[in-house]
Amino acid sequence: MSRANVVKWVLFSVTMAGLSACASKPPPTAPQQAGAPASSASPTPGGTYKVGTPYQIEGVWYYPQVDYSYNQTGIASWYGPGFHTKATANGEAYNENELTAAHQTLPMPSLVRVTNLENGRSIVVRINDRGPFVPGRIIDMSRRGAQLLGFDQKGTAKVRVEILAEESRAIAAAAMNAGGTQVAGSPDGGPVPQAAPRPKVTVEGAPLPPPKPTPSRNVAPPVTVAGSTTDDGRFMPAPVVEQKPVPPGPQRIYVQAGSFTIYDNANKLRARLNSISPTNISSAMVGDTQFFRVRVGPFENVDRADQVLAQVLQTGTNGARIIVD
Repeated sequence: MSRANVVKWVLFSVTMAGLSACASKPPPTAPQQAGAPASSASPTPGGTYKVGTPYQIEGVWYYPQVDYSYNQTGIASWYGPGFHTKATANGEAYNENELTAAHQTLPMPSLVRVTNLENGRSIVVRINDRGPFVPGRIIDMSRRGAQLLGFDQKGTAKVRVEILAEESRAIAAAAMNAGGTQVAGSPDGGPVPQAAPRPKVTVEGAPLPPPKPTPSRNVAPPVTVAGSTTDDGRFMPAPVVEQKPVPPGPQRIYVQAGSFTIYDNANKLRARLNSISPTNISSAMVGDTQFFRVRVGPFENVDRADQVLAQVLQTGTNGARIIVD
């Protein structure tokens, strides 16, 4: 089954088991999703613009949303041959040799810049799929993307993911202009509101004329990102690698269990998690608001962070994630 179908099964409350993304150990071939049956879906030429509804994978809720300020650090993984040519979550055909990626919540399509914090290599990729669904992973790159960032053999990398706002708006407009749009969702994770039933009304008289077709308009592709438009109308970033400065000092890995505006709430969570591993509270200003972030760690490697994250999630702290700072 394709990654797109996995999400569809979850949305229809079909129980899934054994869903995983790429391994954190260097694989001889591309990582596979365990237990994923063969795909029967066919890709849609050009795909669709899709945000989608909240969905749950193995007890974890994800809330897709339009967020043109997205800028996060974390651990990247990659996926490849097991999904090559199969349909992505927005209906495009996955091509492991194109610069695409899967993200849990960003609109599809979007353009993001992914920077490997370990070597400074940075590329732009097109978000056209959902995932990764292994706890502690922030983005699932195509095989080509992992190669250009230099972690295809290692399997994972510390990265920063930044959405390109104007460029993402441009390709979203192009996808919507092509006719395919799926936008729905409930911000609190509850069921999507349904319209109230309306009575049937019959009006006698001459039938109304059919609506006039809306003429399509061409939407210009981004001009600030190197790339080209495919035959089916998708803008695909070019394999241009920029070299960004590597942040000074060690890039430490933490499990961030939560972020609070009330210190007492943060301290209660810190006390609860301290038995798992040393836990601290760090403060940060976001605009005019002070946040108290509960962090477990730091850890020297991804494997240890994965182990602790699993323990934190078992306490019911479902919002915990791995960050790099």
